Amino acid sequence: MSKEAWADWLKHQTMLINEYRLSPIDPKSRSFLEKQMEAYFFGEGAQAPEGYVPPEQ
Repeated sequence: MSKEAWADWLKHQTMLINEYRLSPIDPKSRSFLEKQMEAYFFGEGAQAPEGYVPPEQ
């Protein structure tokens, strides 16, 4: 896995944590993030939460 791919995942993971108000220490949240990471790298890809509007740059 490249540094760029990992950096992109970290940005996506941060967005998921913020949008879903997840706690990285909560086992259910960690399980959700693990499944999302598997989908991001090895599955159908990443999807933003429903209604997510990316910040303007």
